[in-house]
This record gives sequence, C-alpha cells and structure tokens, in this order.
Amino acid sequence: MLAAMAAILEHNTHVEGIESLVELINGRRVAVLTGAGVSTDSGIPDYRGKGASKRTPMNISDFLSSPSSRQRYWAGAHVGWKSFSDAQPNQGHLALAAMEQAGIIEGVISQNVDGLHRRAGSSHVVDLHGSLDRVICLDCGQQFDRSGVEKKLSFLNPWLDELSNIVLAPDGDVDVTDYSSVEVPTCSVCDGILKPDVVFFGEFVPPKIFSAATGLVKRADVLLIAGSSLAVNSGIRLLDQARRQRMPIIIINRGETKGDKKASIKLEAGTSDVLSSLAVSLGAGHLYEDIE
Repeated sequence: MLAAMAAILEHNTHVEGIESLVELINGRRVAVLTGAGVSTDSGIPDYRGKGASKRTPMNISDFLSSPSSRQRYWAGAHVGWKSFSDAQPNQGHLALAAMEQAGIIEGVISQNVDGLHRRAGSSHVVDLHGSLDRVICLDCGQQFDRSGVEKKLSFLNPWLDELSNIVLAPDGDVDVTDYSSVEVPTCSVCDGILKPDVVFFGEFVPPKIFSAATGLVKRADVLLIAGSSLAVNSGIRLLDQARRQRMPIIIINRGETKGDKKASIKLEAGTSDVLSSLAVSLGAGHLYEDIE
C-alpha cells in the first residue's frame, strides 16, 4: 500500500498539464462524466480506442423482435460475465472516490455499465446507461440480481461454461458463433422477456436518470470529462448544458473527442495517471488508504 502511494506521489510531478487542471478546479465544485476509457486499465476494453473491437452491440429492436437475437445476446453475455464481473477498480476509479470523500467533486455521471465507480467507493453515481449486475423483466417489471440469472443460464446451458479463448467486449459479452441451441431464461414471475438493466443501442436514457445527471451538472462549477470520446448523444447534451452555464470544461482522453473544440482544457493522456495525480495535488491522496 505504502509503495503504491509513493509511486503515485512520485508520478504526480511528471504528469504534464496537471498544474493547469489543479488551478482550474481548486476551490470549485466539480461534476465528472466518465466513459469507457476510465475502465480500460481494469481490463475492460472500449469501443473506439486503439485496438477496440469492431463488433456491433445489441440493438434493442433486434433484441425485442428476434428470439435468435436474444439467444445470441445471452450466450455471449453469459460467457463474458465472469471476466467482466471479476474486473477490479483501478487507480482512476479510486482517485474519483477519494476526491468525492474530500468534497472536491460533487459526484460521477458514468456512461459505463460495469459498476466499478461504486465498488471503488464513490457514493454519488448516476449510471447513465444502467448497470449489468441487474436484470429486469420487460413484461411485468420485476427486477433480478444478475447472479441468479447467470446460475439459471449455467443450468440450462452447461456447455457455455466450457468455452475458452474468451475475448471480452466493452459491454461485457463475447462472440459465440453457435448459439442456436441456447436456452434463454424467462421471468420467474410472469415468464416474460429478461433484459439486463442497461440502455441498448436504439434506446433512450430514462428521463429520471438523465434528470439526475443534469441536476449534478447544474450544481457544479466545472465539468470534468474523463475517458469518453463523447460519441454518444447523452454525453454531448451534458457538455452543452455545461457550456450554457458558462462553466469550464476539462477533457481527459487518449484520442480525439467530439467535444475537444468546446473544452477549456483538453489533456491527451490516460485517465488513471491524471486522476491519481489530480487527487494527490488537490489534497485527497491520503484517502486512498481508507478506500483501498
């Protein structure tokens, strides 16, 4: 633990551009928007970064209209679930949790569905696109813990657990080529269609959730965007809200984003390094020990 903290403190002096972030943030209330780039250091790939998968995520219309699409989705989701759920928070997640505890940030709006912010210790998290650890019935609205659905999938399809050479996708599943015999569990209450409690492509963010996100931005003085290319409309809408409020916007991301020209500061860097250094520079480094 002490060695890890020493490494962070030493690295803090070498992160280019950290001084400008500290100057802009110090004494202000910060809202944070995170994307897939925050979780890549936890072993979860992103959609658009270097080496990212070119696969097409499940579309809601296909999932609803096609039993075969549901077989394909749940086969891949089940095979990938163990690796996805075993992922651990990285230094970027821990830094954000430490800064929240120190009163530096108001909270986190996450475009990710991995739940790693909460596991790192963040308490004020808006899961903009939902969370994969929950499953809902589209017919009766009953909610289930994902672990129970996974046990049922294993019971119905034991051969899926024997597949190897797993290549995890950003949304937690893998490509399973032969899924025609997969038995998909249904709701234990009404026998309805089960779906993970996440926003599929083609769906809208629930109004209540988006309202919570906009409320967090409204209460802030600075918007910090970390690890997001802002290719998804919900992220751009939050950035535009911050611009209307005339607040500074910080973007930390490897690669170009759709918000670069609107940012007060754009830092081309990895989020774990920058957020860790930022937490230490702003006086929240001592809280790592409590979190870890």
